[in-house]
Formats: sequence, C-alpha cells, structure tokens
Amino acid sequence: MKKLLKISISIILILGICFLLFEISKSRNFQFFGGLVNKAETEEKVAALTFDDGPGVNTEEILDILREEEIKATFYLTGQEIEQHMDDAKRIAGEGHEIGNHSYSHTRMVLKSPTFIKDEIEKTDDLIRQTGYEGEIHFRPPYGKKLFFLPYYLSKHERKTILWNVEPESHPEIEGDANKITEHVAENIEPGSIILLHVMYESREESLKSVKKIISSLKEQGYHMTTVSELLKHQK
Repeated sequence: MKKLLKISISIILILGICFLLFEISKSRNFQFFGGLVNKAETEEKVAALTFDDGPGVNTEEILDILREEEIKATFYLTGQEIEQHMDDAKRIAGEGHEIGNHSYSHTRMVLKSPTFIKDEIEKTDDLIRQTGYEGEIHFRPPYGKKLFFLPYYLSKHERKTILWNVEPESHPEIEGDANKITEHVAENIEPGSIILLHVMYESREESLKSVKKIISSLKEQGYHMTTVSELLKHQK
C-alpha cells in the first residue's frame, strides 16, 4: 500500500512539474534566462505593429499600406521564407522596416538541442543580413514558445526575447473579422504595447484588411506607431 502511495505521489509530482513547465514555456512575461519584452514600460502613447512569418504572398500589399500610412513596422521573418522570397525580404529592408528573427523553420523551440537552436538562429541572422538590413536583430520564438536552451542562448548573446501584449488573432471569435480585430486592438491598446498580427498568407485576408483600420483607430487615440527597437527607446 505504501509503495502504491509513493508511486501515486511521484506521478502527481511529475505531472505537476510538466504542467508548470508547459505554462512557463508559453508565458508572455517570464522566462528562465535573459530579457523578455512583451511591452515597453512607458507613459507615452507609442506602440509597435509587428507581423510574424513570411515573406509571403501579401508582402507587397502590406508594404503598400504601411507606405501610404507612413508607418514603420517590425517584421519577424523565417529564414526558410526569406530564402524563397528574397526580393520581398529585400524590399522590407529597403523601405526602412525593422526585421526580426523568427527562426529558420518555424519549429517550436522547446525541447530542442542547443545546436539546433544555434543553427536556427544564426542561419536566419545571416539571411536577414543578406537582405541589406543593418539594424539590431531581435528574436521572436515561433508560437511564443521558449523554455531552457533558447533563452539561455539569447542571454549569452545579449539578445532579448520579443513577445507581445495585444494578440487579437488568438481569439477564434475575433480572428475572422477585420472589424472585430480592430476593435480588440483599440480596446486593449496601452502605452508601450506590442501588437501581433499575421498578414502574409492568403488565409489571413481579414488580418490584412484590419491593418489600415487599426492604424486609423490608434491615430485617433493619439498613438504613434513605430518599430520595436524605437519603442524600447521609450522605456522608463
């Protein structure tokens, strides 16, 4: 009976630890090593528009929108897609936008070896430099997932993990409607916010349609839209 009790307690502890690590891996405000940013601590009405994945089929359209609105944004690109669409990636850099590293293969970087993580990041860094981009390269983990080795690698190289605090597409009842996406951003924006959107693919038409609406709504609220690097300069 005592043996069975010990086994049961051990199983409960293991399950508890696994659950805790799973929660930490997706946390927007905690990681074991290095700096994690999900917003800038500021009282100024500044916010960053960020776009994950790509370059993709909608690169030209999103860049046209940003040029018309005179907005600079941050694009977290994957190495694999930079290779496939280098001309689009060069246009992103050429138009003065910030490019961040979103890994090479867009694989969840949890329970991966240090070598795998190093290769994913450094290969993509090299491809980003090939676009002509010369600024600081921040890193955003695919799906926002991180645990041990990824934060450790980034901290050793004095690089921040950049996440977000406004993510309208994470709500199934919102993601398929441009107006609802816009409303969610407008209602949840705060000074220093980092907004996450996915606009690169045909399946993200509503997200793409929301961009102009979001910019207009935030301008009406008195917000200035900028890149993540510029946003971080407003930190208290």
